[in-house]
Amino acid sequence: MEENHLLSVDAVQKILNRSRASVYRYANTDPLLMNPPFDPNRLNPEIRDHKEAALMFHPNEVARFAQDVLGIKQVTIEVSPPAETVTHQLLQQILAELQSIRALLKAQS
Repeated sequence: MEENHLLSVDAVQKILNRSRASVYRYANTDPLLMNPPFDPNRLNPEIRDHKEAALMFHPNEVARFAQDVLGIKQVTIEVSPPAETVTHQLLQQILAELQSIRALLKAQS
């Protein structure tokens, strides 16, 4: 799954209708282990590359936790694409330019 489709602590907080502190208490984290093993009674974040990386959660894991652990019957999770930023627009323009350069080079050879 792309990182864009993962949920931040803020998004999980809104979905579960709980405080930010509660989400951190629910999260399966350990100060001694960067990626602790799966715990069916905790909210398991995605694997992190380094300790400073933000906790991110897969939507299916949030739904599982809400239903199985918190007992919430109906869970609706909407994953919307992130708003297009100036950086994203610039990267799209660079990609288009590189693709046109590649097409020109192919045509010349």
